[in-house]
Amino acid sequence: MSLEIANGLERRCLVTGGGGFLGSHLCERLLAQGCEVHGLDNYCLGENGNLSGLISHPRFELIRHDVTVPLHIKVDEIYNLACPASPVHYQIDPVQTTKTAVLGAINMLELARRLNARILQASTSEVYGDPEVHPQIESYVGHVNPVGPRACYDEGKRCAESLFFDYRRQYGIDIRVARIFNTYGPRMNLNDGRVVPNFIVQALTNQPITIFGDGSQTRSFGFVDDVIDGLIKLMRVSDQPNGPINIGNPAEYTINELAEMITRISGSRSPLVYQPLPQDDPIRRRPDISLGRKILGWEPRVPLERGLRKTIECFGEKLISTTANAYKQIALPSIAVTIPNEAAQ
Repeated sequence: MSLEIANGLERRCLVTGGGGFLGSHLCERLLAQGCEVHGLDNYCLGENGNLSGLISHPRFELIRHDVTVPLHIKVDEIYNLACPASPVHYQIDPVQTTKTAVLGAINMLELARRLNARILQASTSEVYGDPEVHPQIESYVGHVNPVGPRACYDEGKRCAESLFFDYRRQYGIDIRVARIFNTYGPRMNLNDGRVVPNFIVQALTNQPITIFGDGSQTRSFGFVDDVIDGLIKLMRVSDQPNGPINIGNPAEYTINELAEMITRISGSRSPLVYQPLPQDDPIRRRPDISLGRKILGWEPRVPLERGLRKTIECFGEKLISTTANAYKQIALPSIAVTIPNEAAQ
């Protein structure tokens, strides 16, 4: 498969969840490519500040809308990113989480059908559940608990994938499905609830770093710039892939190793504390990205330590500017680092 030559000026793009962590980075990148971008968010979780630098851009429009309600707009590409991704957030209202995943997919697919637009679904590594196959390859069908506390997200995303491929088979819709693995970077919420922002905030404020389980469970962490590259390459590849494609970093780390790296980089004095592992929390997570390399010519380029330095720097600035009164001591060593946009398209 070959990649299309991007002529951004001819592309009108809709990004659902545009005010969120991934969505705001995607809006910014698409604008840099010359696209007209419509960032949609109901701001249930998306932060207004994530898009503050884009509001005055002549080719950007912010739309306050919920994807569970049908939308009428004219675009060429739809990136469906709308859905809370942190267990802390999606378990607050699991019914709404399922509605967002399933009804949102239906509404965006119907929009793509009416417009004959290309559409990308931001799926997740959570469709693999607690995997019995390692590393996880796209042909693996998963090991998911359909009635557990994580099912609203895991099964919601699995259902959305089913809808995407049914719409392709039944209506000929041009679809792309990205299974995104753990992603981190600037603009994550301080209270996001996922492991990287949790550890960084605890380290910078010299609070105990909370590890669930014994810390031997593994994750693979992709820096946001790499993940955005993968999403755009998947959208722009000329031929539809036959199935989902993993977008993640295949470097695998234990949670203990992640905690050590973050405390070392930040110069933190935080002790490690251990709590019971939540129900259905995966023990191992690592993507096989062979398809992404072959079909998209894509692979991540930012190593974990370099990405963490950039993320910690941004979190430190955010803590100082938004919560200075709440934290008396913030560890801010000289960790400034420039990450070249070496993976930019």
